[in-house]
Amino acid sequence: MTAGEGEDGPEPTEPASTPRGRRLALSTAFFSFATGLSRVAGLIREVVAASLFGVSAAMSAFTIAFQVPNLIRALFADSALQGAFVPVFTELLERGDRREAFRVASGLFSLICLVLGAITLAFVLGAPVLMPLIVPGFGDDPALESLTISLTQLMFPIVVLLALSGLVVGMLNSFEHFSVPALAPVAWNLVIIGALVGLTPVFPEEDQIYAYAVGVLVGTVVQFLLPLPWLRGRGGRFTLTFDWRNPAVRKVLTLMLPVTIALGMINLSLVINSLFGTLVQEEAPAAIDKAFRIYQLPQGIFSISIATVLFPTLSRLAARGATDDLRRTMANGMRQICLLLIPSAVLMAVLAEPITRLIYQRGEFDAEATQLVSTALVWWSISLPFQGVSLLFSRTFFSLQSPWATTALAGVNMAVNALVALALYKPFGIAGIVIGTVAGTLVMTIAQGWLLRGRLGGIEGIEMLRSGLWMLAASGLLAAVSYGAWYLLDDLLGTSLPAQVVAVSVAIVAGVGVYAGAVWALRIPEARQIRALLPGGRS
Repeated sequence: MTAGEGEDGPEPTEPASTPRGRRLALSTAFFSFATGLSRVAGLIREVVAASLFGVSAAMSAFTIAFQVPNLIRALFADSALQGAFVPVFTELLERGDRREAFRVASGLFSLICLVLGAITLAFVLGAPVLMPLIVPGFGDDPALESLTISLTQLMFPIVVLLALSGLVVGMLNSFEHFSVPALAPVAWNLVIIGALVGLTPVFPEEDQIYAYAVGVLVGTVVQFLLPLPWLRGRGGRFTLTFDWRNPAVRKVLTLMLPVTIALGMINLSLVINSLFGTLVQEEAPAAIDKAFRIYQLPQGIFSISIATVLFPTLSRLAARGATDDLRRTMANGMRQICLLLIPSAVLMAVLAEPITRLIYQRGEFDAEATQLVSTALVWWSISLPFQGVSLLFSRTFFSLQSPWATTALAGVNMAVNALVALALYKPFGIAGIVIGTVAGTLVMTIAQGWLLRGRLGGIEGIEMLRSGLWMLAASGLLAAVSYGAWYLLDDLLGTSLPAQVVAVSVAIVAGVGVYAGAVWALRIPEARQIRALLPGGRS
């Protein structure tokens, strides 16, 4: 979607074959491509980091040091800010008041700089006291604990940068401009890869992990600056203003409180996983995180793309009071997410070990590390479709400017996660920790759907159940074909890198081909919507 297109944008309730519906669908397709490119770049980053550091204690220190500012980012920035800001900004655009929309954005920009700047300074100074509480398992190794503290202090300024970036991205998305915001994370990953390759040899061996942290900081600066030029010519400009009594600014802050709490608790689950991981073994936090990076690839390509592109439209429909259109848009997006994430989850589960081995096993990353990561990946895969649907449900609550219900459910999610992980980490190790996350996600998704069913007069649950059962049946064929193809080729070709590439690629392509044929033969409507996007396609 480019700046010259209509302000209202296409209605997704129209068939994808109509010009307006096709335009939004193509925006989703491009966003998926750009996000997929970013995720692939992220995997390359992880491959480079894994080859340099494996799942060593230093890598676990970096993982936790990065998760802490990332948690604060979730509380005050990025998705939390966008979840509250986009509906208000879009509402002002709907009223034709662009100058006021930019005044609201300017007030929030100033507020972010002041408040998050102070929080960053406080945490940098307080890290020596706070971080030992988060890494209780590192208490017996003062050097490792000190490394975690230093890495956290170095990376914490990304909180401010990501908050400002989230504001800019939210504005561009409200104007239905998705391309540059989707590509900016690619630049972030490329900068980090460059730092890993170029700076690691510069540091002493015991401090080489700092190259990764420097890359994260510099990459975040680039990610913030890259989309700024595309705000020009939008009918307003940023000004330094401290008019925080503006009703629209206060409305964003009021909406942001429950969004902040909800997303913060969801991200806190990752910190909980790392905390329990330090009690299992030093390598566990890094192993869980490495599996999560693979998990994020289909999540980013499909669920985040669909939810991000639909969010401004959902907000616009909510502002108009078009409940029926809102319900249909959300329900269709939910089925599209499941169509893509159910087979992705099955692929990750049946090919967990060969995928992990192909992506990571080289350099310092050995067969034992592959076993740890693939175990986590199998359990992560179960939550993939539920996490995707939950994300869209959350965006729907945010678009309705009614986020407190999903906030309470995020608390339930975190509590279930912590309790299950606490019960299972001793007998089952890494698997028990990830099962806690799966259980929390499942509970939250079902509860969100139940609440939205009452709010919207239904969520087209019968249609979802019918389509979902056919998707599961098609995924059963995918599992058999993918694993069978990999098993035969792995036995025939061996375990060299080219052989692994061939075996895994053929297994995935064969499985996806069978799945695509099955959902088409079963006449699943969402499959035909995707077909309509292709050149010459007809729904």
